[in-house]
Amino acid sequence: MRILFLTFYFPPDLSAGSFRAKALADALVEEGSDIQLDVVTTEPNRYRSHKPELGQNNDQRYTVTRIPLPEQRYGVSGQTRAFGSFAASAIRSLPSDNYDIVVATSSRLMTACLGAFVAKRMRAKLYLDVRDIFVETVDDVFTSSWMRPAKWVFGLAERWVLGQASRVNLVSKGFLPYFESRYTRTDYRFFTNGIDEEFLGFIPSEPDRSQSSSEKRYTILYAGNIGDGQGLEHILPSLAVKLRDRAHFVVIGDGGALPRLNAAIKRMDAPVTLYGAMPRSKLAAEYAQADVLFLHLNNLPAFSRVLPSKLFEYAATGKPILAGVEGYAKSFIADQVKGAETFSPCNSNEAEAALNRLALKTYDRRDFVSRYARTEIMNAMAADIIDLKVESDV
Repeated sequence: MRILFLTFYFPPDLSAGSFRAKALADALVEEGSDIQLDVVTTEPNRYRSHKPELGQNNDQRYTVTRIPLPEQRYGVSGQTRAFGSFAASAIRSLPSDNYDIVVATSSRLMTACLGAFVAKRMRAKLYLDVRDIFVETVDDVFTSSWMRPAKWVFGLAERWVLGQASRVNLVSKGFLPYFESRYTRTDYRFFTNGIDEEFLGFIPSEPDRSQSSSEKRYTILYAGNIGDGQGLEHILPSLAVKLRDRAHFVVIGDGGALPRLNAAIKRMDAPVTLYGAMPRSKLAAEYAQADVLFLHLNNLPAFSRVLPSKLFEYAATGKPILAGVEGYAKSFIADQVKGAETFSPCNSNEAEAALNRLALKTYDRRDFVSRYARTEIMNAMAADIIDLKVESDV
């Protein structure tokens, strides 16, 4: 059985999509010795501050074809140019008709469109992994009238892709109402994000509270993407100023909104230290030094459906979590994550009150870690993908 896997990000790139793609690729080849897997992706391009060396694929069980992109540019025009280059090169490099299944994992709709186009051309089954609702996000983030024609086109593209897919996985159950209200299919899967092996063995440490709060400020850490979806510039500087005498904020990451965040920090003279994106081998040590882990989604309707992948990584550390989220993520945290307090996004007063409710200690989340181990989730998803071929042979 031949499977083609299309993903815009793949290790050593640092992103939720990259880590998920690698885990799924590993799980697919574990499903059987008769599986030939070809991964088509890009050269590392996620962050300007992270330029990893690109060596040979160290997993000989499948091939990885990497397509070079133009110099990284943030914004709509830069992303459009990058994806256009990826799609054109991917189509040129592929054979015409020798894959049984095409898998596409997509937060940006265009990777899903590429998967649908290739699957149709090859008469292959399409398995679509939806990690974000691109159309709704674009509608919320880009409100200018000049974007209306593009939004209309994106809506048509989404409808076409959903119609082409043999199976659709939704990373968040919060996405379901959106898709149910627009499409007639009822066979959605829900293989969520999870905890990678690097964090399954994380040994939490108790924060050092031997000194009084007047003598030692505790550390609140944010690690991850800095983009429109996170909206950190709307909350983090003002919250850091409010907590100046109690806490110091550390931000590790990169993204299109970093200049706005940096400007807000300087304007407000906020006690925040910024570091560039770093590999997870180093990130674990930063988690160990933190007293509280910070999570935030922007105050836009689309993000009320999202379940941030970072939440799973944070939870595995046993550290207290302060999360500015609404909707599905808020209810998920309340139901399943001990030692986490939530507040309304972009509301620094609520954030301070939530922090006051949060006990600064280590939390036992072993049940959560066991339930959301990435390997187990991806093994189940890989079996569901392989079942497409079995189903078509019956």
